[in-house]
Amino acid sequence: MVRNNRHRIGVLLMSLTCITDPGGALARTAFDGDWSVVISTSNGACVSSYRSGVQIFEGAVVAEGGAVNVQGRVTPKGAVKVTVQSGGQWASGHGQLTKNRGGGVWRGQGTSGVCSGTWIAERR
Repeated sequence: MVRNNRHRIGVLLMSLTCITDPGGALARTAFDGDWSVVISTSNGACVSSYRSGVQIFEGAVVAEGGAVNVQGRVTPKGAVKVTVQSGGQWASGHGQLTKNRGGGVWRGQGTSGVCSGTWIAERR
């Protein structure tokens, strides 16, 4: 049961990497391409570290799977703000992307309680 919950938190945290624009398709951006994101937990009982690959295409992130609800965006200047929800679990994060890297912080509520940490991203 604990392992299953930690896996669900890992999937939820992985989804923090899904930066989408709810307004629809955007013009090609400086952030388009393949990215590798590492999400690290510094407080709480969530998965300690998780790496995921994502692709940003025309400002929207194309992510594997789809078991979670993701709302967020990346501005033309690279500011990232995202909220992820799956069942009773949620996480929100914000930060900054540059042309080849980025990072920020996240906070969430999982089945084991409140968690928080940081994320870093690098263009592949």
